[in-house]
Amino acid sequence: MTVLQRLLNPAGLFFLACVSLVIDCRAAEPVAARRPPNIVFILADDLGYRELGCFGQQKIQTPHLDRLAAQGMKLTQHYSGNAVCAPSRCVLMTGQHPGHTWIRNNSEVAPEGQRPIPAVTFTLAEVLKQHGYVTGAFGKWGLGAPGSEGDPLQQGFDVFFGYNCQRHAHSYYPDYLWSNRERIPLNNSPPVPGHAKLPEGADPTDPQNYAAFQGREYAPDRIRDEALRFIREHREQPFFLYVPSTLPHVALHVPDADVQRYRELGWEDPPFTAERGGYTPHFTPRAAYAAMISRLDSDVGAILRTLDEQSLTDQTLVIFSADNGTTHLQEEVDAAFFASVGELRGLKGSLYEGGVRVPTIVRFPGVIPEGTESDFVSGFEDWLPTLAAVAAPTAQLTSPVDGINLLPTLQGKPQPARDYLYREFPGYGGQQSVRRGPWKLIRQNMTRQQLPPELYHVERDPGELVNEAQRHPEVVQELEQLMTQARTPSSLFPLVPLDPSGAEKGKKKGGGNQ
Repeated sequence: MTVLQRLLNPAGLFFLACVSLVIDCRAAEPVAARRPPNIVFILADDLGYRELGCFGQQKIQTPHLDRLAAQGMKLTQHYSGNAVCAPSRCVLMTGQHPGHTWIRNNSEVAPEGQRPIPAVTFTLAEVLKQHGYVTGAFGKWGLGAPGSEGDPLQQGFDVFFGYNCQRHAHSYYPDYLWSNRERIPLNNSPPVPGHAKLPEGADPTDPQNYAAFQGREYAPDRIRDEALRFIREHREQPFFLYVPSTLPHVALHVPDADVQRYRELGWEDPPFTAERGGYTPHFTPRAAYAAMISRLDSDVGAILRTLDEQSLTDQTLVIFSADNGTTHLQEEVDAAFFASVGELRGLKGSLYEGGVRVPTIVRFPGVIPEGTESDFVSGFEDWLPTLAAVAAPTAQLTSPVDGINLLPTLQGKPQPARDYLYREFPGYGGQQSVRRGPWKLIRQNMTRQQLPPELYHVERDPGELVNEAQRHPEVVQELEQLMTQARTPSSLFPLVPLDPSGAEKGKKKGGGNQ
């Protein structure tokens, strides 16, 4: 039986040509035979390229994600949308690379939330709603304050539960979360702050002095349970479940019961006191960080288990990725101890590989070959056109995108290499990068000094150790021209010195800047 036969509606036309390969398939529930596949997209927060067992992690246990990788495909050269949260998520939602998106850096608004994406933005959720999907987001949004034009309910989601604001999400024990546009109280009174220090004079070697940073109701548990409810309530119709988890973003907030198994390993683990800044203290920060990643893995396991229980596994495309690399706050999260980005250079906030190359897994039983991996160069902008093709293969996108359809690669078929992959980030000194084939050109510290661009052959030098700019000036010239051509200047997020701040005004359809 072919995939097409399995997914046809009674009229025999609804899901024509989503997948063309012939496969053996398991028996499916009759309800699943009349609709396109469900889509589950799980997004980790600040997760390093080598922080999962299936991507080489040695110290942190991630059995559910390792099993997911064994059942599907690992994308080993997949790039997040940007080097920090909001602009990365904007790329994911719009299918546009950072040289065209509206949001290109984190930008808070008062009293709560981030700068909104415009109403004219055509998001991934809106694309899927257009083709009959019910859509739900559960976790951290960060693309528009409650009630703004960027509110998830204004951007294609039928249901939202979690944190609207990224700063609010720094605490895992808040006193409320958002359910659509209603504040839902949590049993944390007072809430645990996302930023604090030990009381003056407190003994940092006494574990009791860290008790104030443990709350009663753990927000990720509430968010996970609402996501599971969404699956159960909408099993009869195609759904898009977007789970932008807050884990393992600091602060180091995780129940002590989860931390204990890592404490028992006897790691050297000096307390983090936040005396020199950071988020909140923790008595055993290495054990806490490992526990947060394992907690993320457990939540993924609960989602996969619920798909099994609802007989939806064979009808569901599952994608797991991360919004950027491991945090750069080394006293709080010891990336060197965990080899969080392995051989790569850079952490969160950097356009070097470690800041933007992220662990990515895709599973669709019978369609994506099991236990495979692909080194095809791909990025967050590719998910909108890819998932649009999954939902409605003959439909045309009505909004411009920079991404490409990854279905051939996901099916294990040959696919022409993309022309280029472009990134820009005005934060952390101002950065710009472009990758074409094996070559990557990167500019750093653009707002501080005019340093010459660096050129790396990332296929043979993934650690970006050998700058080959002087050896290959013709490649530098070609990629510098591409950097200029690939982008539209932004008045909201100028990339100094390329954009005179405030000189470019206006919006363009699809959520970009003129």
